[in-house]
Amino acid sequence: MAKIISIHSFRGGTGKSNTTANVTALLAARGLRVGVVDTDIQSPGIHVLFNVNEDQMSHSLNDYLWGKCEIKDAAQDVTPTLRQLNPKIGGQVFLIASSIKAGEIARILREGYDVGLLNDGFQRLLLDLDLDVLMIDTHPGLNEETLLSIAISDALAIILRPDNQDYQGTGVTVEIARKLDVPNLVLVVNKVPQIFDFAAVQQRVEQTYDCEVGAILPHSDEMMALASAGIFVLRYPNHPITSNLERLAARLMA
Repeated sequence: MAKIISIHSFRGGTGKSNTTANVTALLAARGLRVGVVDTDIQSPGIHVLFNVNEDQMSHSLNDYLWGKCEIKDAAQDVTPTLRQLNPKIGGQVFLIASSIKAGEIARILREGYDVGLLNDGFQRLLLDLDLDVLMIDTHPGLNEETLLSIAISDALAIILRPDNQDYQGTGVTVEIARKLDVPNLVLVVNKVPQIFDFAAVQQRVEQTYDCEVGAILPHSDEMMALASAGIFVLRYPNHPITSNLERLAARLMA
């Protein structure tokens, strides 16, 4: 049975897209067929992690939402890029990117789109690409498309940093996810300074939200130096962050 997994955060800059891309790569390394959709249409960016530029996008999610193509036509097989770093990846990854053209982003902001088409598109992708998993990189905050993504998800990871603004916003998101009956809900605390007591951070977060912490990810100089120029778990397969993300991937598939 195919799964839909959403990765969300209340604010931008938490590492949501990085987490999505890394979990996607780890699932593909297990031999799974994975689709990943960038629904952060107003500020797309996950394509950078998969080394896809504008010239390589024959179609985008925007084209599907405006009736210019079928959603499967916007899917790009990025598996060869991943196999350059790990030839043993046995699965496949299909990226459905949002347009990075300024005019098309402006059109979304100006005109919007029929959010109901997203749900139809997600279901078509599962069937047309014979996916095992569909990963959704959501728009930060709470809007109509984010609520839709959360509502149809089998698993949801909410990313937060150890920051008071994140703590407050995450509480709202957790409450909404519970009202939408998300079956598998976990929190991920990202960019935790090394001077922090990780066990204390986990205890505080779990007590605050009465929700399991699926991973504590430390601030990493290697991650910062990579600067989104690739997927961390493939560049640093033996790094502690990679081990934590592997456990998160397994938890989301449970």
